[in-house]
Amino acid sequence: MGAIVNLNQFRKNRAKAEKKAAAAANRVKHGRNKAEREKNKLETDLHTKDHEDKLLD
Repeated sequence: MGAIVNLNQFRKNRAKAEKKAAAAANRVKHGRNKAEREKNKLETDLHTKDHEDKLLD
């Protein structure tokens, strides 16, 4: 005979595992490492500074 299983707990654990799998897939798909984030920030700062320098007072 099998072990007694609380179905509500089973459903919650299964949903949690599915969310973890989806989160891992999203990290791979959309994630960036620290070097990429810093490079993007530097590029944005340079473009912003260049744009602000060209503005007339």
